[in-house]
Amino acid sequence: MTSLLGKNPRLEQYEQEKLQHTPWVEKYRPKNLDDVASQDHAVKVLKKTIESANLPHMLFYGPPGTGKTSTILALAKQLYGPNLYKSRVLELNASDERGISIVRQKIKNFARLTVSNPSKEDLENYPCPPYKIIILDEADSMTNDAQSALRRTMETYSGVTRFCLICNYITRIIDPLASRTSKFRFRLLNNENALTRLKYISHEENINLSPDEPVLEEVLKISAGDLRKAITFLQSASKLNNSLNSTDEDGDSAMDKTPITIKSVQEIAGVISEELIDTVIDSIRSKDQRKIIQQVDEVILMGWSAQQFADQLHTKLILNDTINSITKNQIAKILFEIDRRLNSGTDEHIQLLNLCLQISKEF
Repeated sequence: MTSLLGKNPRLEQYEQEKLQHTPWVEKYRPKNLDDVASQDHAVKVLKKTIESANLPHMLFYGPPGTGKTSTILALAKQLYGPNLYKSRVLELNASDERGISIVRQKIKNFARLTVSNPSKEDLENYPCPPYKIIILDEADSMTNDAQSALRRTMETYSGVTRFCLICNYITRIIDPLASRTSKFRFRLLNNENALTRLKYISHEENINLSPDEPVLEEVLKISAGDLRKAITFLQSASKLNNSLNSTDEDGDSAMDKTPITIKSVQEIAGVISEELIDTVIDSIRSKDQRKIIQQVDEVILMGWSAQQFADQLHTKLILNDTINSITKNQIAKILFEIDRRLNSGTDEHIQLLNLCLQISKEF
């Protein structure tokens, strides 16, 4: 008995360390549907289906980081509880396993399995409906053959298995498959709900944010409605700040240590400073080729992403009211062409130089 008791503190310490090293995206993933932010319509409908415990086949679609996977996982846990969940839910990432063989083997084998019986305790606390759930994440990465094969499997085993397809682009799901599901659209998170979630995480993790700057608002702005990206940026900024503060050996209190600022968040996210963008635009307007080449060389030497530079240049120039519409159209065409070339894997230095020289001709 004493030996068992002796292990408990170690076990607790291990669990605590495991929690500390867990990515915040997983640590703060919603535990139930009430925790899902900004998706009121989808959550309301799903809560009604939990009451009847009769789920249809489902298709969740929308931009990344909006809570699609979190919602179905929270739903499954509310349906089955932690014990039965392991035997009743199969989660697959279709972008890794997207061929027809995975449908014929893994998915079909799980779908045809007899439904396991819930314990008395599970029945008392959870609905425990008499079917399993197969979650196919990134379903838009599945080949058309695999999607076609999935149609028959969905129909044949619908009595004991429900499917939930998750994708970013609904147009990549074949029509016969989409027509067999109830569709739920997940929209980009509004700032109010996302900000509440980030404030909660900041409080739980005791993050030292700069009181003079809207740091969390900047995190949301950079992440563009993607809460997963926002939480990752916040964790990275926190870890960097902690490591910088730990090098201070003066034993300062938490209040005296350097807080997280907007600049540090932008550094983490790879956002180029407004000053540098303005300097490059000034050199473009001057039409001095030597100056433009010098500025582009500086951007490349500093290690900035060409894609990020083009995106910020686009925002800065297109939203500038002092530039007329015709010039903006020409600049947009140049940016679109450079973006296409960068996505095709061309040399970043050459394309940035080409971009700046082409835009300089429009001024």
